[in-house]
Amino acid sequence: MKSLALAAGALLCAQAFAAPSPLDRVYTADQNTNTVSVFSPATNTLLGQIKLGNARPDVLSPLYRGETNVHGLGFSPDHKTLIVISNGSNSVTFIDTATNKVKGKTYIGRSPHEGFFTADGKEVWVVVRGEDYISVIDPVTFKETRRIQTDLGPGMVQFHPNGKLAFAVSSFTPTVDIIEVASHTIIKRIDVVSPFSPFLQFTPDYSEIWMTHKDVGKVTRISTSTLEVTGVIDTGFITNHLAFARVGGEVRAYVTVGGENAVKVYSTGKEAKLLATIATGALPHGAWTSDDNTRVYVGLENGDGVQVIDTATNKIVATMGGGQAPQALVYLSNVAPSADDRSNLVPRVNQDSRNVQLKPLGKEGKGFVVLRSLGVVEAIEAFLYKLKPDTVYDVYAGSHAAPVGSFRTNAMGMANGTMIGPGQAAGAITVKESGGAAVLTSQLPE
Repeated sequence: MKSLALAAGALLCAQAFAAPSPLDRVYTADQNTNTVSVFSPATNTLLGQIKLGNARPDVLSPLYRGETNVHGLGFSPDHKTLIVISNGSNSVTFIDTATNKVKGKTYIGRSPHEGFFTADGKEVWVVVRGEDYISVIDPVTFKETRRIQTDLGPGMVQFHPNGKLAFAVSSFTPTVDIIEVASHTIIKRIDVVSPFSPFLQFTPDYSEIWMTHKDVGKVTRISTSTLEVTGVIDTGFITNHLAFARVGGEVRAYVTVGGENAVKVYSTGKEAKLLATIATGALPHGAWTSDDNTRVYVGLENGDGVQVIDTATNKIVATMGGGQAPQALVYLSNVAPSADDRSNLVPRVNQDSRNVQLKPLGKEGKGFVVLRSLGVVEAIEAFLYKLKPDTVYDVYAGSHAAPVGSFRTNAMGMANGTMIGPGQAAGAITVKESGGAAVLTSQLPE
């Protein structure tokens, strides 16, 4: 009996650390193209996209019926259903992962952000970030069945696998809600360091949740047994999502830091230590680990694709072009009927973006721009930081005498926005204080 038990244990280990299967898939929610990009992790290729709406800016007609701002992703415990949250059209789309077909849709409250299935798969909870509740949906009828009242701006919800508790972070309130799943009631609120958290994830043993604070560049750790904060880590400017992987007998955390174009790797012991900083493409956002723990997949919000990190070496081993502005990313195992299945997928609808880092001309200022082709027009997305608060800045492109856009910074000296115009921008991008001198500039790539 002992030898049989050892053999069974060895088989389980082999299965747990098997290479990515050709039937596995990686998905990204692409906010600008309103697509879900579908990748094969076995070959590191884009298989195609699920088109849920038109690409920006072709979403402005009052007769437009597609989804807008495809943003969040969740999935059922059996991996048979992918849910896609579109925060511009207030929808939850249910997709059959075997066929890539939409099988249902639910319209809910203002600006939903993320959603997930309960541990038993019987309910879908979607946070309605633009309001103050979690929408509970029946995944069979696609009907909203109830609402769970929260404080303003719930950001994401995840469920402990024992089925008893859910953890919900907020994007507007510096608290975490602990919710009893059976009764749909909040049983505790935990104070945290900032009001803007877009993401949370459980450690592999479910002993902790780690939540990101995008506004202050931190990660908070919370014990799932004591329901208390156990630590706060300074991670960096625009901390987005995180993932965990078991490497060499240790659990490591991989945190996407968009403002530094990096993934930072931390130990997960009592005192988290920075182990490595991995340079990535432009603005890393979503992250998820492969089932075998050998890869971490990272969506590039301004790079319009996905990069693959080898967890043994902390090196990027592949880059795959995908949809514009990918946000959430998930990895699902054993979902496709065959290795190269492309049922109901369309070819990539977008081109690669161009990314330009802005250089300060003095002591103040930091930023970057992203240029994206939209067919007959081009979008210039500007992200400005560390400037004077509550101040107007003008953006100039090439030889244009007049600014192509103007932005007022917030109290933290930050501003961002999109300018759309004909043709491809050329020459230089320059940012000037309105009525004053230039503070940022950069030459555009050909």
